[in-house]
Amino acid sequence: MDIDTQNHLKVLRDLLEYRLHDLRSDIRSAESARRGAALSGMSDCKDQAEREQTSALAEAEEQRDWGELARVERALSRLDHGGYGDCLECGTPIPIKRLLAQPAAELCVACQQVQEHKNAVARAP
Repeated sequence: MDIDTQNHLKVLRDLLEYRLHDLRSDIRSAESARRGAALSGMSDCKDQAEREQTSALAEAEEQRDWGELARVERALSRLDHGGYGDCLECGTPIPIKRLLAQPAAELCVACQQVQEHKNAVARAP
């Protein structure tokens, strides 16, 4: 492994660990806010509707954070065990530019596009 690769891996590990810390903090805050909202008692229908809408949005954001947290943890595990940077679908190396932009990327661009297309087709009516 050359010096540039080692430097990139150090930068990528730092990015992943920072994001891991940030996501854990966001999730703790969301859980705390949810507990606080459960204890507050708003009374009229408008307040109730607003609270439900805010709660649904917060829940969606928290689920997104949990998903990203899992991807970051898997990326760190692959980094520790030598599989980081290779597409999980086709096995080709993921370009460093993609990893720097998306350190937890599990797929190369081509496989990511195929996956997104499959997901879009599955959601279509």
